[in-house]
Amino acid sequence: MVTLDEIQAARQRIRPIVKVTPLIDVSDIAERPLWLKCESLQPGGAFKIRGAYNMVARMSGDERKRGVITYSSGNHGQAVALAARAHGIPAVVVMPTTAPKIKIEGARRFGAEVLFAGTTTLHRRAKAEEVAAERGLAMVPPFDHDWIIAGQGSLGLEILEQRPDVSTILVPIGGGGLISGVAAAVKQSQPGVSVIGIEPATAASMKNAVDAGEVRTLDGAKSVADGLMAVRPGDLNFAHVRQFVDRIDTVAEAEIVAAVRWLFVRAKIVAEPSGAATVAAALRSPASYTGNVVAIVSGGNLDPADLARFLESAD
Repeated sequence: MVTLDEIQAARQRIRPIVKVTPLIDVSDIAERPLWLKCESLQPGGAFKIRGAYNMVARMSGDERKRGVITYSSGNHGQAVALAARAHGIPAVVVMPTTAPKIKIEGARRFGAEVLFAGTTTLHRRAKAEEVAAERGLAMVPPFDHDWIIAGQGSLGLEILEQRPDVSTILVPIGGGGLISGVAAAVKQSQPGVSVIGIEPATAASMKNAVDAGEVRTLDGAKSVADGLMAVRPGDLNFAHVRQFVDRIDTVAEAEIVAAVRWLFVRAKIVAEPSGAATVAAALRSPASYTGNVVAIVSGGNLDPADLARFLESAD
């Protein structure tokens, strides 16, 4: 398990680039005690910069000199590109063929070479490993690594400082890097705080693994939340979830889209579907969670055309 000391050290290491994002009180418009942790305001538009920068910063000089590669649905790829640019090294990102245009353009804008492979984590991981071997690049995995987890855990420490009386923290789950870090930070600091994972019902790979008692691979995963479609959680992430997470809840596709609309229209926050999944759970009626609830809005890389489509779907 990643220790609290490792998370605190990561927090110091990533200070040159990572923002302390605002925790916004939306209790009045939500009609329940609810705060939003807006990681959509990070460089690259998502929490991913925390883990990516921590890992690149911890690499040896020789590893960095060779350049880095990753596989990503989009946000981690942008974060690795940013971390590489900050260190003056090249980066390659392997994305799915279905990656949103806004995420592809973001990674390129930050200086990465973008390649494409398949539609699942397994497809792009295989391609990234092949290219890494051919070019001698250092791999920066999206979630299944203790340096990535420690970096993401810095988010948990921020929430505890910004809202010391928090009762429940809702964390989105894709491969499991964010919830691993946040839960490890929170449970080793304030074990009485509940940490609940949120997954799309149509892509619940971590819940499936936890229910089975072992890591398993889904036959497929499809969701409007493209960042939460990992067909297989990371092994290290699964171990952290079993150790530190209270439970995992799922949300329907229609709930996610409604949450994107609510965030834009009512809270004036732009969130991609992956970032709105926790808010979808928080807004259920009747309320599913008691006490002061913090929902992590994990990313804001939403294509304008998708936003228009989601807004029109309410008509």
